[in-house]
Amino acid sequence: MRAVVFAYHNVGVRCLKTLLARGVQVDLVITHPDSPTETLWFDRVADVAVEAGIPVAYVDEAVDGALIDRVVALAPDYLFSFYFRRMLPAPLLAAARIAALNMHGSLLPKYRGRVPVNWAVLHGETETGATLHVMDIKPDAGDIVAQQAVPILPDDTAKDVFDKLTVAAEIALWTVLPQLQRGEVPRRANALAEGSYFGGRKPEDGRIDWAQPAQSVYNLIRAVAPPYPGAFFDLGGHRFIVARARLARPELAGLLAASTPVGPAVAGGQMLARAADGGVIHLLELWAADQPGHPLSAQQFSSLAGLQS
Repeated sequence: MRAVVFAYHNVGVRCLKTLLARGVQVDLVITHPDSPTETLWFDRVADVAVEAGIPVAYVDEAVDGALIDRVVALAPDYLFSFYFRRMLPAPLLAAARIAALNMHGSLLPKYRGRVPVNWAVLHGETETGATLHVMDIKPDAGDIVAQQAVPILPDDTAKDVFDKLTVAAEIALWTVLPQLQRGEVPRRANALAEGSYFGGRKPEDGRIDWAQPAQSVYNLIRAVAPPYPGAFFDLGGHRFIVARARLARPELAGLLAASTPVGPAVAGGQMLARAADGGVIHLLELWAADQPGHPLSAQQFSSLAGLQS
């Protein structure tokens, strides 16, 4: 079995290693150049490929004609896409003798499209997973080949879930690879009408609206917590990033007087925030936006925000 692999991020690393562990001959790895504007908290696919002696090519914005010709000339049995960030054109998909397969970070047909883990946490899902599916011209629309579910616990951040999903992707691929190596591609319909499509998210989408219920605010905090850009709010002429939080225990929520308005406050030496439904969020770690990674004390936050503690 011979393959060409398009891959990035930790899912790309683990799935490439899985192919190699199963004895798949990978003739070429295509990955992305690292962006100087992005926090690189994940492993590099290129490092794994170089160590294994596999040629590496890089794609930034789009797959050009020369690279398509190179892949076609290799005549791979399979083309794999593991968290590669660009859509692959039809001539490239057609280069695979048996199938072109993509690993997506949700239980399709739910959460097709961009950043599925973040959307799942934002919406309060209790389960997600990884899906290996046949690639089509439309994103995440092809038949399902293998799936592996993982739980989303109530206090999991998107990073926690992504770590689980990385293992789920490895398990799904490992389990189905013996069939793929025999030239068998198990398929079941990807019932698109039962799912939904979501687009990408921007840092500005992390702005907290304290007029939302506490659970909704907390889900947003979990969904974009570092190493993602983080949920944020503006107060006293300063911007603050919520690095860690929890729904407040009753004894902590009780520190806020009934007259405390919606929004952040400091009480009993604790940083808290009341939401519109009366629920309280314990702000365990706050950063000033101009000093990310440096936790503020309750006193420092109170002073910057102009609060009375």
